[in-house]
Amino acid sequence: MRCFRLTLCYDGSRYAGWQRQNNTDNTIQQKLETLLSRLLSQPVEIAASGRTDAGVHARRQVCSFQAETDLSCNIMLTELRKYLPEDIGALALEEASPRFHARLNCIEKCYVYRIWNSEAPCVFERKYVYPWPGALDLTAMRRAAALLCGTHDFAAFCTAHGKKKSTVRTLKSIEFERDGEELRLIFTGDGFLYNMVRILTGTLLEVGSARRSPESVLQALESLDRRQAGFTAPARSLTLWDVKY
Repeated sequence: MRCFRLTLCYDGSRYAGWQRQNNTDNTIQQKLETLLSRLLSQPVEIAASGRTDAGVHARRQVCSFQAETDLSCNIMLTELRKYLPEDIGALALEEASPRFHARLNCIEKCYVYRIWNSEAPCVFERKYVYPWPGALDLTAMRRAAALLCGTHDFAAFCTAHGKKKSTVRTLKSIEFERDGEELRLIFTGDGFLYNMVRILTGTLLEVGSARRSPESVLQALESLDRRQAGFTAPARSLTLWDVKY
């Protein structure tokens, strides 16, 4: 049995998320497993570094799977590129150590959320940015972001049905980058809960538009109550940017 490490990128617009589901076969995982199972003539289960939500994209997603095969990585990569839909890209495929697991061995993830902070239309990138025409106080947003960084129980910043046994995570940094009218929020941490980045984004936007104070994020953290945090920003503007091992 050989273990493989597959690096992907994808546009998640038309998919019901990463994870295989019982009521649809329109997920990234299902597409990959179906193709790999056919290519290798055996059932293949694939694990990812994290499960992106419906509509969320990935610039660099790392996956792992095991299979009994004599095919080279180059041949498998060529076949994947030939048959995968055009919105899923196979960037690299290599043999990994027998114990490699894309999720369990991942030590850091980075997500980018794109905001179009202008009253002018954003025609060509409209499917990948969240329009926010109002003024944003970046100084206040940075103050709130600094309070959110660190090791905390982020129960207030995830949806209830997505909660795992532990909701403690380490948020290493939240950075802000301006590129003309676009504002990018860059989140780096050891892991993220279900909808966590989107709720963090919504909360920071509320701070930036003076709907809440920067200090209110501490109250939300301490409350462990989802109702105390901000709204959930749309999925289409979020991208899994990078993962580290």
